[in-house]
Amino acid sequence: MSHSRTLLRLFPRSPVRRSFTTTSPAFVSVGDRIPDIELVEGSPGNKVNLAKELRGKGVIIGVPAAFSPSCSAAHIPGYLNSPSLKAAGQVFVVSVNDAFVMKAWGATLDPTNKSGIRFLGDPDAKFTEALDLSFESASLFGNNRSKRYALVVEDGKVKEAHVEPDNTGVDVSSADKVLK
Repeated sequence: MSHSRTLLRLFPRSPVRRSFTTTSPAFVSVGDRIPDIELVEGSPGNKVNLAKELRGKGVIIGVPAAFSPSCSAAHIPGYLNSPSLKAAGQVFVVSVNDAFVMKAWGATLDPTNKSGIRFLGDPDAKFTEALDLSFESASLFGNNRSKRYALVVEDGKVKEAHVEPDNTGVDVSSADKVLK
């Protein structure tokens, strides 16, 4: 018997699972509580805890990077311009960025804050990691970042989780699919 046949007999082939993403699937799921972790808004000293702040209905939108093309041209403008935005409750955009970047990005996208959407920084990615929504992106962004997602939240728990399967695309987390 050949060496390769012996190996196959001893170690049978198992089905190979292939996907287009290089990161493991997200573990945040329906019914999970929002992590009790502080984020920042406007300045490093202005702490916001979504587990305490987000009561009733709301949406948390996670993006890989403020000012990036898809985030600035498609993803967040879709929410800003949605006629269903007000009915969604409190809406927050979270990115692994500092408070100053998120403040500037929010002012660029919604200069008069007409939408009421709040832009929060997750500078150390603790919130993102607690949701298990970070992905290895140092070669692109300089550090690990958040997958693109939208979480519909009710009374502090995830009611719907819309996580992009390729981490950065704008499809399942788009406003027209989330704010139905």
